[in-house]
This record gives sequence, structure tokens and C-alpha cells, in this order.
Amino acid sequence: MKGDGVVRYERNPAEENEYEYEYEYEEEERIVEELGMYKGKVRLVNSEEPTEETMLLWGIQQPTFSKPNAFARQTSLQLRVDACGRSLSILQSPSNLGTPGVTGSVMWDSGVVLGKFLEHSVESGRIHLQGKKVVELGSGCGLVGCVAALLGAQAILTDLPDRLRLLKKNVEANFYGDVRGSATVNELTWGDELDNDMRNPLPDYVLGSDVIYSEGAVMDLLATLLDLSGTQTTVILAGELRNDAILEYFLQAAAEDFTIGRVDQKQWHPDCCSPRVVIYVLVKKQRNL
Repeated sequence: MKGDGVVRYERNPAEENEYEYEYEYEEEERIVEELGMYKGKVRLVNSEEPTEETMLLWGIQQPTFSKPNAFARQTSLQLRVDACGRSLSILQSPSNLGTPGVTGSVMWDSGVVLGKFLEHSVESGRIHLQGKKVVELGSGCGLVGCVAALLGAQAILTDLPDRLRLLKKNVEANFYGDVRGSATVNELTWGDELDNDMRNPLPDYVLGSDVIYSEGAVMDLLATLLDLSGTQTTVILAGELRNDAILEYFLQAAAEDFTIGRVDQKQWHPDCCSPRVVIYVLVKKQRNL
């Protein structure tokens, strides 16, 4: 304490260097070269302390200070996204955006980011979708599932019954000419029993964008992810960073059954990155009998 009565922290360079070394060492320990069928580096999320992950995200990316919807235009009836060598036309229903309980009527940045991430990952060899079975959860307007199909996947796009009309329109509008894969639309309510065509065989990939939006939906989402996940299934989720408590709740619950890794933005499409979005890769843990 100085003579003015103010307590001051005296910097100790040796302590600071030691902390930085420990932090960097811990970060290196958590980096793995691949997770599931994603052949890229991911940072494993600490299943014991999910608050550590959210504090890190909000501290580094500072999503609340960044521009919302850098790629999605939610006031437009039509959104155009260049992907897979064509201009995709995605119809939206902005009039339903403010309707309580209605989701999937417009695009969010996480969907555009995930779609372009898939394209970039296929081009860089980190993901192989040709001939792979893919199930998209909460497809909404359907951009991600359409991109997966155009990249060669046998994609099943799913959503609630009252969302399927818009979803089917977007699939029909974007599948013309030479298409490498296929896309079908199925009804699916999270937590319900799966149709046979989704379970047999189990998918190679499960995709979802902006599906972690409500604490009340987390357990139903996880139940469906578990039902869809086999030994060879890789889950890739992109989400908007809005509410740290909901994300923490999801990570804590998911860590019971999944190994979770976060994909660094250096591996995203270079023209489609956002501090408001995060991408996770999840792989179901194998239990020893």
C-alpha cells in the first residue's frame, strides 16, 4: 500500500511468464489432429469445466460487440449464397421471424458459416461427403443440407411438420442440372422415435446450425443426437453465440456421452468467418462393457 491509501498490484514478470507458459502448454495438450471423421485440428472442450469454454469464447471472440448477421439478410424474401459452383437461392419467411415458437423461417449467420465450412473442408480434404449419409437437424431453410448434397452426400433434411413446406421449396429450387448427391425432406421432432430410414444405417454425419437456442430443447436434441450416433458418426454443429448459460448447459450435458472439440476459425472458409459463431465436432463416447 502506498502513502495515498490505494492498494496497487505489483507486477511480477516471472509469475506472468510462468502463467503464460502453463496456459500455452494446456492449450497444446488439448489440441488433437482429428476427431471422428473430421480430419482437422480441434481443441477439446474441458468436460469438467464447461464454464471455462464459455468464458474463453466470450473473452476472445466478444460476440456481443461484433456485427450481427454479417452474411444473412433476414428482411429479404430470398437469400443468395455462392457455394459449390452455383448461386443458391434460399427462400425465407421474414414475416414469421417474430412469431413466438416459430423457428427456421429465416437464415442465421451460423447456417451460412456451416455451409461454407463444409465446402471449404471438402476442398481441403478434411471432410469427405461423397456417398456419405448425412442427417441435418433443424434444417429450417435448408442451406446446410443442400450444400452437403451438392458436395456428394445422401442428405436427409429434417424439421418440424409446419417447417417442411418452405424447406421442400428450397430443396426443389436448388437441385437442377448435374448434382453429385441427393436431398430428401423428412419430418422429425427431437426426442421422438426415429424413422427406419434415418437409423438404418446410422448416418456418417449429423449436421445442425443454430440448434442450441433453448435450454428446454437441449435434452431432446441430445436424445436425438444419441439415437443417430454410431461408432462411425461425426456430429458437426454451428451455433450463434447469444447466451452463455444455454451453451454451458448444452456442453455439460453433452459431455456425458460425447467427446467435444471446437474448430478454430483458421480452418473455416476464409471469406465466411464470424466472431458471433462457433463450430463444434462431437463424437459419441464408446463405453467399455
